[in-house]
Amino acid sequence: MVLSPLRGGYGCPVKIVVLSGGVGGARFLLGVRSLGSHDVTAIVNVGDDMWLTGVRIAPDLDSIMYALAGVNDTERGWGRAGESERVSAELREYGVGWPWFTLGDLDLGTHLTRTHYLREGVGLTEATHRITARWPLGVTLLPSTDSEVETHVHTAEGDMHFQEWWTRHRAALPALSFEYRDVAAAAPAPGVLSALAEADLILIAPSNPVVSIGPILAIPGLRDALLAASAPIIGVSPIIDGAVVRGMADACLTAIGVETSASAVALHYGARSTGGLLDGWLVDSADAPSVPTLEAAGIRARAVPLWMRSPEVTAEMVRSAVELARVE
Repeated sequence: MVLSPLRGGYGCPVKIVVLSGGVGGARFLLGVRSLGSHDVTAIVNVGDDMWLTGVRIAPDLDSIMYALAGVNDTERGWGRAGESERVSAELREYGVGWPWFTLGDLDLGTHLTRTHYLREGVGLTEATHRITARWPLGVTLLPSTDSEVETHVHTAEGDMHFQEWWTRHRAALPALSFEYRDVAAAAPAPGVLSALAEADLILIAPSNPVVSIGPILAIPGLRDALLAASAPIIGVSPIIDGAVVRGMADACLTAIGVETSASAVALHYGARSTGGLLDGWLVDSADAPSVPTLEAAGIRARAVPLWMRSPEVTAEMVRSAVELARVE
């Protein structure tokens, strides 16, 4: 298979599949979408999902949807623009829910709609299809599974849902381990396996390797589908010059014994030629010295600017991933 540079266009739309978390993944997908009329599918983490105040919340799916729809709050980096929080204030007065986890009124509309569909008996994939149909996103969003696979964090002070560890404690409690609860009984969501099998290019977004990409890879059958895919798999480092791009991924990496570096995360995923996932890996220009080490490990690598300051800059980064994926 030969992939041509996207800047020159293709004779027909290329099928691009992206494994993605939330906010960082949303920015990455904006860049992928800006490349042109290609068939883009995002397989999205559901480990952050949870039931709260009677509604089903899917933070990563919603963050991506809002960003692609152009209705996200770019100042806060999450949620809806022009949001109000009157309902959350009332819930606090009643002592319901988590007072440190604020749900905006517009955001609650999404959660209520999702819950309505789930209560009707449709799966999360179909519920997501109906919800995202409201906007012309230019990307098909697929949850990684229709099952409820929630990430829990084990700490010395007790076990808790990932959202409590991340949002309430800001990852300040050292994590002993992460559990993708009930993942053994889960299966890839409808459309996930076929998307991977039919893809021309598979990208791993610069999302948290442990709690965004990790829960996706843990779903039975999904890693095998990636290994069997004919498409090149190219990852983008979420670490730049030894520091996380966003969030607290360093706390997650430390818990699983992985150094906070671009090369260490690539080696954590592993080279596809030796049973891992990656054919190629993009590191930031600041991490150029790591390229020979990655190449020696069987992972094609390239150093390019990775700061996603705009969809245009991100599009250039994605073009670099496509170039890295080319088979001569």
